[in-house]
Amino acid sequence: MSTKQLEVQIMGQSYLLGCPEGGESKLLAAVEKVDLAMCKVRDAGKIKARDRIAVLAALNLAFEQNEASADEKPGVTAGSVTSNTSAISTSDNQRLELLLKKLDQALHQDGQLI
Repeated sequence: MSTKQLEVQIMGQSYLLGCPEGGESKLLAAVEKVDLAMCKVRDAGKIKARDRIAVLAALNLAFEQNEASADEKPGVTAGSVTSNTSAISTSDNQRLELLLKKLDQALHQDGQLI
């Protein structure tokens, strides 16, 4: 399968990405998701460095993906999904909040470079 290159924009910056033939729509959908996630973090106003914004956006997307995967587990009734998801979400939320606090601390220490 051959690869083609697509030029895309993420947070106003151009990127040239390799893409397998026929995968353009999936790549463009992923680019849109990443762009929206990064712009949301940027627009929150706390973080200015593009690499830090990318890390937080990636964490947010991974967290959303994990929640979606937990909701789609086959063979589980709706009632048990709700109780399982709330227990998992609470644990995941606590872990995510701790990770974000650590990241904020690291950013604060490194803030003079931004």
